[in-house]
Amino acid sequence: MTAYEGLTVTQRRYVPYSHAHYAGNLVDGAYSLAMFGDVATELCITGDGDEGLFASYSDVQFVAPIRAGDVIEATAVVSRVGNRSRTIDFTMRVVCRGNDDGGQASSAALLADPIVATTAVGTVVVPPSQ
Repeated sequence: MTAYEGLTVTQRRYVPYSHAHYAGNLVDGAYSLAMFGDVATELCITGDGDEGLFASYSDVQFVAPIRAGDVIEATAVVSRVGNRSRTIDFTMRVVCRGNDDGGQASSAALLADPIVATTAVGTVVVPPSQ
């Protein structure tokens, strides 16, 4: 089992209000990076049969805010396969967002056009293939 270019994994998660740290129920950027770590782990298990180890990020861009109450989607795509390293392109999108229209407090909507919130490029390493 060896990862291949284009291998893709996507995970979704609800962002709880307990993770809001800033005015406007904003969530810190580390929340995206933690989820990127989770989706990278699934990608390594899927492609290499091992959880792998995150080695580095070469680029991280915080493009739009993530708020408590959002449903977010992290996608990881293998863009390069080395002997033991895998370069992964990450994208975090907001797919659902609470309505802030003064209506019902629990009102929310699926976004017709998901919002790209964070992008990154990272490298993971896996054990040599047997």
